[in-house]
Amino acid sequence: MLELLLDSNDYEKVITFVKRDTGIKHPKLTQHIVDFDKPETYKNFITGDDFFCTIGTTIKKAGSKEAFRKVDFEYPSQFASCAAQNKVKQFLIVSSLGADLNSGNFYLKTKGETEVFLKDSDFESVAVLQPSLLLGNRTEFRLGEKIGAFFMKTFSFIFLGKLKKYKPIESTAVAKALLKVAQRNDKGFKTYESDTLQQIAS
Repeated sequence: MLELLLDSNDYEKVITFVKRDTGIKHPKLTQHIVDFDKPETYKNFITGDDFFCTIGTTIKKAGSKEAFRKVDFEYPSQFASCAAQNKVKQFLIVSSLGADLNSGNFYLKTKGETEVFLKDSDFESVAVLQPSLLLGNRTEFRLGEKIGAFFMKTFSFIFLGKLKKYKPIESTAVAKALLKVAQRNDKGFKTYESDTLQQIAS
């Protein structure tokens, strides 16, 4: 996603918030290494027109439900609150297909909680991308996802009609869709399910 933003002619400056130095250098890039647990130390740096939130983890990687919720709800909501206070116009986030505050699945419930929070936030535009199973390289190996991706990709021909939105999607396609959705500047709160993201990215 960062590479797309840096290559885009739509943005003169790109600001990132990271926990450690990425080593990426670019004339348009300003990198802030911050403690995500201390929003008061970075909130004044959140300026601009569009805020892209792509943070996320798994319960297994986080180590507990509480730690997972911190990454997938508390951090995005903190960034959103700071961005809204600083008059950022648009907030875009990668959520998950099936996100629902009332879900019995903790992962989807947490994603839904984040979406509800954003729906009540003070932005001109909020775009929520809801991809299905993501295909593509990850920094860590996830056996379950690898197996699931293999079977879903092999049998992707069965994802037709109403099932089309459950077809796995490349992470690069989600990134392209995210950038294109940002340029639409659609007012209000809008969600984009996986099949729509694939169409937008194409």
